[in-house]
Amino acid sequence: MKLARAKVDGEVLEGEYVGDDTGGEIDGTRVEYDDLLAPCEPSALYCVGRNYAEKIDQMEYDVPDVPDFFIKPPTSVLAPGDDIVYPDWTDELTYAGELAAVIGERCHDVSEDEVPDVLLGYTVMNDLDALDQERRTARKAFDGSAPLGPWVETDVDVSGIDMETYVGGEKRQDANTEMMLFDTHELVSFLSRRFTFREGDVIAFGSPANPGLLERGDDVEITYDGVGTLRNRVV
Repeated sequence: MKLARAKVDGEVLEGEYVGDDTGGEIDGTRVEYDDLLAPCEPSALYCVGRNYAEKIDQMEYDVPDVPDFFIKPPTSVLAPGDDIVYPDWTDELTYAGELAAVIGERCHDVSEDEVPDVLLGYTVMNDLDALDQERRTARKAFDGSAPLGPWVETDVDVSGIDMETYVGGEKRQDANTEMMLFDTHELVSFLSRRFTFREGDVIAFGSPANPGLLERGDDVEITYDGVGTLRNRVV
């Protein structure tokens, strides 16, 4: 089941979305892709880094012994279809197509076996990164740096799904979640020992290698099979 949020004629709709990335309905009301809002309202986005071997090789990082992570604030969230505004303080903006889980209930110290019970489902995130800034927070935790959506898929096995990212019609990423160093349940459990998750919080599981930068005018399309396709344009 797809759970979505949308704004149609000034009214916010929430519920089951029946349709695809060409449009659909929520409670009988027609919803276009560009009507969709971010599918949740997180208090924080917990983002895992260095979770794909090819990304580690690309960035010349050390392989982590334990999960590596950082946090984006709620102001990072950008709705599917909304424009990514290229910040005027960077010349090196890049993308990262990531699978993300959405927390369904307040929880803390969750075992790996319990993770399915606390998740609402999965969505897609674009972890935007201003590479020429010093230190990770300056690079990643800015307004609009986490396009998120298009909905939460509640019934999907993400243990071995394909993903693709297209930028300006060119395929830039092509991978499978079985390439992750740490799997989704392991990561949610690991982070839950350090943080109390709230309903709607997001955990993003890292990105494969992402060669190339974004330019103004680029259309970015990230697909995780069985989850959905996140589309935004850089302006």
